[in-house]
Amino acid sequence: MTEHAAPSKLIKGATGDWEVVIGMEIHAQVTSRAKLFSGASAEFGGEPNDHVSIVDAAMPGMLPVINEECVAQAVRTGLGLEAKINLRSVFDRKNYFYPDLPQGYQISQYKHPIVGEGEVIVDVSPTERIKVGVERLHLEQDAGKSLHELSATESHVDLNRSGVALMEIVSKPDMRSAEEARAYVSKLRTILRYIGSCDGNMEQGSLRADVNVSVRRPGEPLGTRCEIKNVNSIRFIGQAIEVEARRQIAILEDGGVIAQETRLFDPGKGETRSLRSKEEAHDYRYFPDPDLLPLEFDQAYVDALARELPELPDAKRARFIEQYGLPPYDAGVLVMERASADYFEDMIKDGANPKAAANWLINEYFGRLNKEGLTINTGPISAQANSSIVQMITSNEISGKIAKDLIEIVWSQPGDPREIVEARGMKQVTDTGEIEAAVDAVISANPDKVAQALAKPTMLGWFVGQVMKTTGGKANPQTVNELLKKKLGI
Repeated sequence: MTEHAAPSKLIKGATGDWEVVIGMEIHAQVTSRAKLFSGASAEFGGEPNDHVSIVDAAMPGMLPVINEECVAQAVRTGLGLEAKINLRSVFDRKNYFYPDLPQGYQISQYKHPIVGEGEVIVDVSPTERIKVGVERLHLEQDAGKSLHELSATESHVDLNRSGVALMEIVSKPDMRSAEEARAYVSKLRTILRYIGSCDGNMEQGSLRADVNVSVRRPGEPLGTRCEIKNVNSIRFIGQAIEVEARRQIAILEDGGVIAQETRLFDPGKGETRSLRSKEEAHDYRYFPDPDLLPLEFDQAYVDALARELPELPDAKRARFIEQYGLPPYDAGVLVMERASADYFEDMIKDGANPKAAANWLINEYFGRLNKEGLTINTGPISAQANSSIVQMITSNEISGKIAKDLIEIVWSQPGDPREIVEARGMKQVTDTGEIEAAVDAVISANPDKVAQALAKPTMLGWFVGQVMKTTGGKANPQTVNELLKKKLGI
């Protein structure tokens, strides 16, 4: 685990180098039909206050009842983080007033969380991996939402989200750059999605981060941290860290001190601003919730959930490297989304060469999906169709250039790529006689270029281009190359 930042990650200030230290609290909304302590729907959206039971509205005498599926999801997530599962945990009341928290307290966990220490292995770049420690994971209720834009004089409260189950995943302060923090959130989101315990949809607020940032001189003790609340995109997390680190460095270099406080990130202005001074645990008057018994289950319950877990990203990546001979980077890209990994394996089952399939997906198909704002699930080309294209490339039936034309056709007119190639006469010309005639024609038409090529063999590429042009891109480039070298004596 990285204790100190590598020199390349240090931030240069006016008076020397600084190291940024980052920890994170991720709030992940639990995938469940009902809320944590009531039977009301946990579905996103709905008319304001449509998904509210008398428990969520904190009507007098209404008692919370634990939703077992939320407990199971927390345990599954803990297993995915290779963390300690606590067979006994306690729900506490965290007392604070918000207009969108009708009880006047939040039911959370404090001293005895459901999940203890774990770790996440993060690929920061193709050549750098770090381990980020997880301090704990606990279950708690979400608050509702205050809406201020509907009226100039009033605030409206929507309690649909009030009582929805959240997992708060607290990291150790193990990250040393905005890049590491972004990679950590991205990896955590991937793990949650594989397990199915959170959809990771940051636009809808089902995954959001409180980011703790402090700076220090390399080798010195930890500095005073500031918490940036509710950052809801991976890009903004990176920006918020960079902006906040620079702000703190400027204050310290001016001889000032950092006040421990909670801040908000304003992406429009590219700045963080103070929200309130940082509360400590005692300010919340935590105490065990008298309406809820300690949560207890046995190891057999945990083991049963562990047996049902899918193959997780790290295990899948290692298998793709070993089984299919993929480079680590390619394997990492493919397992980022479970659907992409499944799509890739469907192409293999259909007969595509693994390395060629990975190359085609990463360099061609994923790029096209991104450009159109689509995902692997919503894209128009099936795994079988892409497999056919890859198989035709590897068997030299079509060239890489023709494959790019072919994907354009299949994208807008779904059909069997092999039939399209046949019907449109797109097959690569491998008949040496036909290619030889095209090569001879280009050579005899360009005697001046022949002289240049003999003096400068790199000119060969020009001839290849001309032959490909005259054959409509259908000549096998390798055959063209070999014939030109032979004819020109290069």
